[in-house]
Amino acid sequence: METVSIRANTLTHEIEVDRCNSCKGIWFDEFELSDAKNLEGAESIDIGDSNSGKEQNQNDLIDCPKCNTKMIRMVDAQQSHIWYEHCVTCSGNFFDAGEFKDLKEDTIFDFVKTWLTPERKP
Repeated sequence: METVSIRANTLTHEIEVDRCNSCKGIWFDEFELSDAKNLEGAESIDIGDSNSGKEQNQNDLIDCPKCNTKMIRMVDAQQSHIWYEHCVTCSGNFFDAGEFKDLKEDTIFDFVKTWLTPERKP
């Protein structure tokens, strides 16, 4: 994992998140995701290939990179085509490559994706 910084335009607020060197997935510690979602330009940290990220959705029972607890699979409430993993122990969230960028872009096409995406099975 490498640490990457998200800096607000005002330069007074900075968030550091972790990005996987191999798959380019992004790890958000507790509260970092909500902060990052509200920062303009934060999607620039998501440099991975979204097609590779979608392939990662097939992986189950992923261990938390912080505390090694099995994470649970989640679906974003507003964009149900976005599947990510959440750690119930440390409250971190892991987004595969391309998912955070997609989360930040809420367009009419996201509404269509919701209808085309199969239901995520537990």
